[in-house]
Amino acid sequence: MSDPYVPDTLKAAMLESDVWFDLCFPYHAGSGGHSASMEKGRTRYCLLSLSSAETFERLYGCVDFEAMMAFNVALAEHFGSAEGETVRFTCPLGTDVTMTLDKIKVARRSVSSKPGMYTVPGAQSFYPIMESVKGRIVIQALFDEYYRSLRKPITIQADGTIQHISGGGIEDRISFDRALKRAGGGNDYGNFIHFTLGFHPAAMMTQRQFIEDIRVPGSNAIGMGLPWWEPGGGENHPDGVVFDQSLWIGDDKLVDEGCFNGPGPLQKLYDNMSRQLH
Repeated sequence: MSDPYVPDTLKAAMLESDVWFDLCFPYHAGSGGHSASMEKGRTRYCLLSLSSAETFERLYGCVDFEAMMAFNVALAEHFGSAEGETVRFTCPLGTDVTMTLDKIKVARRSVSSKPGMYTVPGAQSFYPIMESVKGRIVIQALFDEYYRSLRKPITIQADGTIQHISGGGIEDRISFDRALKRAGGGNDYGNFIHFTLGFHPAAMMTQRQFIEDIRVPGSNAIGMGLPWWEPGGGENHPDGVVFDQSLWIGDDKLVDEGCFNGPGPLQKLYDNMSRQLH
């Protein structure tokens, strides 16, 4: 979506920068300029996508940052070590989905010292074998062409690809349908690209700041369309948000309606995190 609005001068700056803080929403990740910058291998790009000083303070200043990064890195490694396992997640509104876990696509590092793409900590993505996603997803918030809470939940039916959407207000359903077809590259709705687990101890539900809302503990931001590693995929794919998820990896229940309940070492790192008020 951003390509038509990015002048050549800004594209040149993207290529020649050492550090790029992307505060735009929708963000530039997946755009032509971003892809060229990542391919060149010079820039450290951080997808901040924030327009609120209060959100920025909560996500970066109201938390024991070192403790949170230790947990975030360990959680990414936990998902990475579970490649090939069956993952299931549910929510109180009727979500019930299973998938086979794929490898982690973007490594989580505790320090952003090398060129590449970085995201705000406090949520961890996990990736499905795309054709394995099956079940029903009920979303309460949506980022398609803009971000908002939905006045009525939307239900998404999954059977490898996105089969059908129903519910929601008519204005949201029309917008979502349009965004899915655009992100899917044609008349189809496309695939499920990623799922996430939010766990930031200081994140609050704003209904305005997408990046903060998907870091509320127990949230799950579901990326849909064409994945960024496929030709034509990646930029501003729609994300639907599930709240209060329960999550299983294999037979192990990692999250119970938003409450983290992981294995011993991981639970200890989670318990070490704390919100800091200023």
